[in-house]
Amino acid sequence: MTTRTLYLSPRVTSTATALAAAAARRGIPSRTLHARRVPEEHRGDPGAALYAGPLFADTVARELGLELLEAHEDWLATLPYELTRRRIECLAIGRARELRVPAFVKPPNDKSFPAKIYFDGSRLPGPDAVDDDALVLVSDIVAFTAEFRLFVLDGEVVTGSRYAVHGEMDIAPLESDPRRAEALDFAARLFAPKVPALPSAVVVDVGTVDEGADGTAWAVVEANAAWASGHYACDTDAALDVLLRAARPVADPVDAPFLRPLPTVVG
Repeated sequence: MTTRTLYLSPRVTSTATALAAAAARRGIPSRTLHARRVPEEHRGDPGAALYAGPLFADTVARELGLELLEAHEDWLATLPYELTRRRIECLAIGRARELRVPAFVKPPNDKSFPAKIYFDGSRLPGPDAVDDDALVLVSDIVAFTAEFRLFVLDGEVVTGSRYAVHGEMDIAPLESDPRRAEALDFAARLFAPKVPALPSAVVVDVGTVDEGADGTAWAVVEANAAWASGHYACDTDAALDVLLRAARPVADPVDAPFLRPLPTVVG
């Protein structure tokens, strides 16, 4: 069996520290990459795994020989309304800049600009910052009353955490939240037949939406790459299981449609 190695970006975070500790308990070494080039002796590591933000991952994953799993950029926009509780479009930012109504706009899988409410499309980053053909998600504005992070492996939630209540950070293990059963029941609906597919290893954020006189309804917030997601109060050993599947040299063939396109780094 190939020995895994967990590679980390130079950015020190609580999640990176926790994952490194969980890996060490299994005898998996961690290595911090201090530059955006992989040392020669670690290139093409057959046991590589990675925890890093998308921009750093794009610069090192190819040299490590990694395949990274992520949801399709338009996944959220392809879901039925009963799972999102809001209208969502995936379109080129050049078109989004033409909007003249407020909307919540975010990059699908990266953090190339802030995900937030924009008064109109003219407030979005210009073509000097983001290319006109870059895809963005544009959605109706809703208020989430509680939000939860779920690490999912083969369609099953292996660990979860509440991370926000009424838009304010409020972190607690999913097990301690009275809405745990509801969150798990809703998450199961995302992996039902005919629902647009996700990778076998992924992080999904879900929550409850304020619908006024009708009370609250469960909805998807977004899908995230496990190799770039904070763990909040999730169990780190379970989160590591998901990461090790989501970032490895050879992905399972079933995950072939979910491989992140990696740029060729020159220089």
